[in-house]
Amino acid sequence: MYVVPRKFNPFPFEYHTELELQIENITNLGLGVGRHNGWVIMVPNVAIGERILCRIYRNYNNYSQADLVEILEPSSERVIPKCPLFGICGGCQYQHLSYGMQLRLKQQQVKELLQKLANINVEVAPTIGTEQIYYYRSKLTPHFEKGAKNIGFLKINSRFAIVDVEHCCIGMDGINEKFKILRQEIHRKTFKFGGTLLLRDTEDGVETNPSKMITQRIGHWVFQVYAGEFFQNNPYILPRFVDYIIRESSGEGVEFLLDMYCGVGVFGICGSQKFEAITGIEINERAIQLARQNAVNNSVNNIQFIAGSSENIFAGILPEARKTAVILDPPRKGCSELFLRQLTCFSPKKIIYISCSPDTQARDMQFLLQHSYVIHRVQPFDLFPQTRHIENVITLFSYK
Repeated sequence: MYVVPRKFNPFPFEYHTELELQIENITNLGLGVGRHNGWVIMVPNVAIGERILCRIYRNYNNYSQADLVEILEPSSERVIPKCPLFGICGGCQYQHLSYGMQLRLKQQQVKELLQKLANINVEVAPTIGTEQIYYYRSKLTPHFEKGAKNIGFLKINSRFAIVDVEHCCIGMDGINEKFKILRQEIHRKTFKFGGTLLLRDTEDGVETNPSKMITQRIGHWVFQVYAGEFFQNNPYILPRFVDYIIRESSGEGVEFLLDMYCGVGVFGICGSQKFEAITGIEINERAIQLARQNAVNNSVNNIQFIAGSSENIFAGILPEARKTAVILDPPRKGCSELFLRQLTCFSPKKIIYISCSPDTQARDMQFLLQHSYVIHRVQPFDLFPQTRHIENVITLFSYK
């Protein structure tokens, strides 16, 4: 017997109602979409075209959520997940899909988000993937609960419950070896509260101290960064990703580069030979200090880094706009309207907009297209195979 949750809404389905569905699509959150008498139902761990049996556990105003009970007619793209915890642990959403299907799905999702959220109908290039589709992540942050009974990652559809994970199939081998040791150490201790661990692969091994300075490489470029700070954590595809950004930024008469949200200076330093002068902007003071040191360490002399909000930068730094490209790599929430207004008033020749959240990117595209820009190319990257996450790059040209 089951207990109906106290706040369960029984419309349009009673708790644990079982339904047969045909899966029509998969959202950018990794959930399959089916319909029952026109009502949308979201189900995890399914593939497009599959016939399934699902069980309702939550009703919203315009859709319901359900658990997968049984695959009645499987897709030819369905594969056996590598991880025995797939479908329980919330870290991965696509281990049940062939990698080719994952790449096509992410391309389709970018196109649909642009259409639905911004009414933009544009060609989206095939997703650029990687041969290393497991054991690729150079950073993991497992959690442990009070008492440290479970050490791992959040359970699917939960904000609090932690799944006990002994081995992560997308974490690099060195990280898994270190994780095994950490798990043993934690189990020997007593904790009044839960916590979060850091496991970061570096040139000198796996670092667990977020305040420790570490070395990361992209090709022949060397970067210093604090272990707990942001740095793209798929080293297998990162060189190709950075090369693409630089290639899109340069050429067509561009001589200057403005790198907004520049972090420790990756794009500016790696692209230093392509531009006459480069300016990187970052609100994180510690990152700016490291960016300056990284420029020195890599013998890059045509770059400056400024600490401050990107929203105010155009008031003080004005290279010739018609010879300037701007790289945008904002946080998940996207760019503020204030910044976008200043950017379009400055009117650089090119904008290369990088986003880990194609939905907020689509929103910002609406503004840019209304202010003298046109989309030249849309290129998704798969930095995180087996997961729903998409890194999307849109190149825009000014037509002023």
